[in-house]
Amino acid sequence: MVDSLSHKLVIETSDRSLGERAGVAGTREFLIESLRISRADANSRYRMAEKLGRFHLLAGLDGEVELPNTARAQSDGEISADHARQIMKVMKRIPHAVERTDREAAERVLADTARKVTPDDLPRVGDEILGYLDPDGALSDDRDRARQRELLPGRQRPDGMSPLHGLVDPTLRAFLDMVFAKWGRPGMNNPDDPDSPHTTGGTVDPALIEAAARRDRRSAGQRNHDALTAFLAAGGGPERLGTHRGLPVSVILTMNLGDVERALGIDSIVEPGDAVARTASGTRMSITEALRMAQRSIPTLVVFDHTGMPLHLGGSRRLASPWQRLALIAAERGCTRPGCDAPAVYCAVHHKREHAADGPTDIDNLTLACDPCHARITNTDQGWTTPAPPRIDGATTTGLPAIGRATWIAPHHVDPTRTPHINHRHHGDELLARARRQLLADYTQAAEQHRHWLTAADTEPNRSQTPAAADTPGPDAPPRDGPRICIRRPRRGS
Repeated sequence: MVDSLSHKLVIETSDRSLGERAGVAGTREFLIESLRISRADANSRYRMAEKLGRFHLLAGLDGEVELPNTARAQSDGEISADHARQIMKVMKRIPHAVERTDREAAERVLADTARKVTPDDLPRVGDEILGYLDPDGALSDDRDRARQRELLPGRQRPDGMSPLHGLVDPTLRAFLDMVFAKWGRPGMNNPDDPDSPHTTGGTVDPALIEAAARRDRRSAGQRNHDALTAFLAAGGGPERLGTHRGLPVSVILTMNLGDVERALGIDSIVEPGDAVARTASGTRMSITEALRMAQRSIPTLVVFDHTGMPLHLGGSRRLASPWQRLALIAAERGCTRPGCDAPAVYCAVHHKREHAADGPTDIDNLTLACDPCHARITNTDQGWTTPAPPRIDGATTTGLPAIGRATWIAPHHVDPTRTPHINHRHHGDELLARARRQLLADYTQAAEQHRHWLTAADTEPNRSQTPAAADTPGPDAPPRDGPRICIRRPRRGS
């Protein structure tokens, strides 16, 4: 709320021309001199006021707020200035060719999500939204990515270290993720630990990895460096990768059948997806890139129901089968704890109802959870709980279809209401679709109200209005459809 008040003060300063009256070059300079703040801070405050505040028009009317949902969330005191800055960064990246409805839907999704997550979480949500709005990269197609690819070792420094510069395409990124996930996990290939497992293929005893992980003090970047070194030293190649979490280490690509058929020029009766392929590590690539990458592979067809969840796939063992894991990777894409963005490659398969409590090893009762989130499940008020939602038509408290989707209940100190929630971090497309439906419903309702007002005006006898009254909207005036034209008086130096 304090940040929202700050926007109003900046706008008031601009409207009253306080900078010009003080003899400085505009509002920003006035803020710098009067508040003794940095130029970067003054610029940031003015930009946020432009996006989240309501400037006044020459006619004296209020102008439109550019990011209304973000402004409302900040005014309610539910998001911080850092949340707002992250939303502004994402909105700036949306291509101009995107339709207005989709742009407004994206801003609504970001503002609603910001009420529940930290500012650091918003860029990932923004990436999902941008990938949905521009799946094949209208501003950057396959040829552009091929042109930009490079990997250059820099000049070696006196201490022997060399910087590495470059841009990798989605294909190389998928292969690197595959190596880092297996060879770079905590405890693996640690040059400072003589007892660290150094795999050359096959399966490593999990107990050895767990013991080595407790001794591992390397950062994620150091583990990736050591993983690539060990992989190349071992001769590099698919046969050296072994298995990871029960599956042979390979690039797992998930594509919608309708998108594949359309990319091949085939008339498809399958409803299209979001026109992107995803790997188990979270990398996104265009359908054409994915088809080139998979041209020598044997495809696996996973059939989903109308809710996006795989059809029944059960077993009597405690451990999930490789087929069940593949189905979960395709459906859930990553850890299902609300707010977690860990991709599927870092996740274990979890029983929603514990196997010890007679929970079946059926696809309906399984979900993905990364190791840190898995450890937080205690099924008590002090930890997280994963109840199994019923497979009937309905929705969770979040208002989105949740048939078969994994719901999590936060600890009592996080959410005293203990309300089940779904993780939408890997499904930005469904968030955007919901916001778009709501916007279309709002537009339809506004148009209906407008028609109702016009009908009432035509049927009311002897209706008259003075020119002065016509200029001032009354309580029964129709809603304003479409954007207003906002013209602000130019401010010298603003």
